[in-house]
Amino acid sequence: MHKTHIIKLKAEERETLEQWIHSGSRSARGQAHAWILLKADTGPDGPGWLDSQICEAFEVSLSSVYRVRKRFAQEGLSAALNRRPSSRPRPWLLDGEQEARLVALACSSPPEGHARWTLHLLADRMVALEHVESLSYETVRRTLKKTSSSPI
Repeated sequence: MHKTHIIKLKAEERETLEQWIHSGSRSARGQAHAWILLKADTGPDGPGWLDSQICEAFEVSLSSVYRVRKRFAQEGLSAALNRRPSSRPRPWLLDGEQEARLVALACSSPPEGHARWTLHLLADRMVALEHVESLSYETVRRTLKKTSSSPI
């Protein structure tokens, strides 16, 4: 199979990778990526291992080796070793005060005609009390799951 991303490390890149591996303060994922790059190096100082050899030696998948090669070729050494920051930061759906109101509501007596609170009832009541503009039952579930309080 023809490799689309050939790795040829410069001397300073090899040195950086070796320091990365031997420092002992890096994540296992980062160290595995460093080893992949070192063993995939087809330069004059590199062993030029096949992807299958790398997979077997470091117990990683072929797709992992491919992705590390690709990120190194396209984005450089730092990108191949480090995780990408989240591209989609998610805002909090409820702030601390709203969460407290939800928990207090869940611990209160259920509405007339109901034996207990349901997630849908809680979401609807939070909107009716104007604590939030809209609220899904799933957000209610996740929020209540985080708490250790129980109405029982």
